[in-house]
Amino acid sequence: MNKKLYESTFIINAALDDAQIDAVIEKVKDLITKNGGEVRDLAKWGRKRFVYTIRKKNNGFYVVCEFNGTGDIIPKLERHYQLDESILRYLTIALDKKALQSRIKPSDLLKQATPETPAAIPPAAAVPATAVAAPAATAEKPAVPAASEPAPKA
Repeated sequence: MNKKLYESTFIINAALDDAQIDAVIEKVKDLITKNGGEVRDLAKWGRKRFVYTIRKKNNGFYVVCEFNGTGDIIPKLERHYQLDESILRYLTIALDKKALQSRIKPSDLLKQATPETPAAIPPAAAVPATAVAAPAATAEKPAVPAASEPAPKA
């Protein structure tokens, strides 16, 4: 059969400790390799807060896995996601040729989002200590333009 490139994103319960999260990720990787797939890239995005609750949880551990495999691996993988109680949500997509040409790998995206070294504060953003410690009484009130004032009633 013809192998395609897939990307699977799944969210693990963040209440688990790191060893348990790694065990869940290893189970997913083993399932892919046992069914003839090959994991190309795996990015652990870490614990993130949800916008809304999912299964009465407010946080989740996000993982993005990119792998090659045949089409019959997807139902097996999604069945595993459904049966594993520690996986809250999942999404698996097939990547087409146009998407592959213009995309960034999940691990590279993660590297761009996190700074490699703590950068120094640029001089324009630095605030002198005297400006912070100045009392509020000495600060000037900003001028308000006359156009924003309401017209007096006659």
